[in-house]
Amino acid sequence: MKRFTKGLTAVFVLVLLVGVCVGFGEASSKVRIALVLASTTDDMAWSQSMYDALLALQKQLGKDKMELVVSERLGNPVDAGAAIRQYADQGFDIVIAHGAQFQSVVFEVAEDFPKTSFAYGSAFKTAPNVFAYEPLAQQGAYLNGLLAGYMTKTGIVAVVGPVESGDAVKYNYGFEQGVRAANPKANFRIAYTGSFGDVVGAGELAKVHMDAGADFLTGSSQQAVGAVRACAERPGVYWLATDMDQSSLAPDKVLASQVYHWEKLVSHMLDLRAQGIIGGQHLYLSFADGTLEFRVSPKLADKIPADVMSKIEKAKQEIIDGTLVIELPKGTK
Repeated sequence: MKRFTKGLTAVFVLVLLVGVCVGFGEASSKVRIALVLASTTDDMAWSQSMYDALLALQKQLGKDKMELVVSERLGNPVDAGAAIRQYADQGFDIVIAHGAQFQSVVFEVAEDFPKTSFAYGSAFKTAPNVFAYEPLAQQGAYLNGLLAGYMTKTGIVAVVGPVESGDAVKYNYGFEQGVRAANPKANFRIAYTGSFGDVVGAGELAKVHMDAGADFLTGSSQQAVGAVRACAERPGVYWLATDMDQSSLAPDKVLASQVYHWEKLVSHMLDLRAQGIIGGQHLYLSFADGTLEFRVSPKLADKIPADVMSKIEKAKQEIIDGTLVIELPKGTK
């Protein structure tokens, strides 16, 4: 296993070779994918959702066709840039920098490796060999908000936010709209820890919300683990997840999750490469193409009244049809 030096905190996970056939080289050749993460492959949020998706793609495509190498704990863009450059220099076909904070270093490195595909997100800016991707997080957030608005007994619903920017804003804004659509009189509370990884702070913020009477909580990023754990200690409180299914953290508390199916997005990138398209596209995760999923915890499904579930399914179909559009704040891409 290779290690970066000069202060890098990378941890590498070498994953088994898996299969995919692309249009570069012979059909028997393998595609090489490198994944750069700001947090860890087990953060139960943004990073793990991508990592697990690539493992799902491994299972789907078979063996001996794709090489995957993962670098964790590269929250510092300078360190991440060094890793991205080294992977490109080693001949990896696709380098995925899984975070909007990597935009500058991705574009800097991409200029020097015009035949390599780079991908990053949540983002919208592209280049000939750079894919930008983003989940339409507000879509599943709206459904989570509907669920909270319809089911809250205290009338108080809360968000444990990380940093007031990017994907978190989209999610929180969509969630609030869902809550208000279901329950205009609901008391909606939102506060931010100022960090994506402050697990302790998220737990404390969740406690503040619950002390104020909140019985439905949500939030994004890896810090959400702390909030879920805090909810697990309170009776009558539920958590609504995003990024991935977090029910394993608290099976009796995580009522529903917005799940990102990154494996479908990466598979689409491979299809594009097979056509000779190595970047230049802004890709989305949405309900319309099945890359977003609204998943109710099977263990808790009987807690949701049938009429509430029917309203949520109706709203989901309206989002897919385009008759329901979740608005975002002005200036949000």
